[in-house]
Amino acid sequence: MSDFMNKKMLEFIRNKAIHFILLMLAVAIFSFILLEMSPIDPVNAYLKEASVTAAQRAMLEQYWGVGQPLTTKIFNWLSMVLTGNLGVSLIYRVPVVEVIGQKFMASLVLLAVSWIISGIIGIVLGILAGKNKDSWIDRAVKTYCYILQSAPSFWIGMLLIIIFAVQLGWFPVGLGVPISTLNSNATIWQWLSCMVLPALTLSLVGVAPIALYTRNELVDVLSSDYVLFAKARGEKGWNLIERQTLRNILLPAITLQFLSFSELFGGAVLVEQVFSYPGLGQTAVQAGLQSDVPLLLAIVLISAVFVFAGNLIADILYYFVDPRIKENEQIDK
Repeated sequence: MSDFMNKKMLEFIRNKAIHFILLMLAVAIFSFILLEMSPIDPVNAYLKEASVTAAQRAMLEQYWGVGQPLTTKIFNWLSMVLTGNLGVSLIYRVPVVEVIGQKFMASLVLLAVSWIISGIIGIVLGILAGKNKDSWIDRAVKTYCYILQSAPSFWIGMLLIIIFAVQLGWFPVGLGVPISTLNSNATIWQWLSCMVLPALTLSLVGVAPIALYTRNELVDVLSSDYVLFAKARGEKGWNLIERQTLRNILLPAITLQFLSFSELFGGAVLVEQVFSYPGLGQTAVQAGLQSDVPLLLAIVLISAVFVFAGNLIADILYYFVDPRIKENEQIDK
């Protein structure tokens, strides 16, 4: 049994490593080609209408590979990426790696808080709705989820700003720290107060899918034969939910939550822009608007790694935690 599991684990790691390499290669090449086909001129974006001599412009064109074949450009860029050199940001005038390091940490904290809150609230609401199927609680939860699913994240963010920042004045309108305060001088409470509304927006948007999925899973489990048998033995209420259903619905619900990494990252781009939150999403918008090609390509690669990590964790949960998959493989073997 141990040799069998070790072999399956090695196969799993090998397959995932191959998928990761192919994914990153495809994302890198297609992203580079799309930006190369766009009307962005890296030399003009770098100069920002500054006056230079013809010789200086020729040097810049040589640096950016203007006039070189596309395959040569892709090969040169991939060679740089493999050595950890992602270029220099045209906006910040520092290595892209430094910009990504600073912005990604801010986004990672925001995404982690939002992901945890939306997961907990979504699962609790789904269980409440499933246990009280067709009651007013079930209808209220479903209505709430349908409204959230049809509302764009930026609209919810603006609504929260109007209510909690403008009308009530409980939280700052945006930014990562209060205005006129340096990042190094901000207290943890100032930092947290600035993150409340962006995190709340992302959490509210992410609640609907996990709540509806958990509700439907619980309804299916409650109608299964073994739950009906448990009811016949006298089990009921929350005791029945805890003993007979939670284990069956939590694993797929948590897995679904990990699979939502791509939606969470996409939502963060809009939310960070609405709140002027200094994260990777807002930086991606700035890089696109100001034609910062090296930074934009690096953000695309980082987002691909982030989404792949979420899918990988979901696969691990399914593969190594769900006993039904192991049993089926052993039967097939």
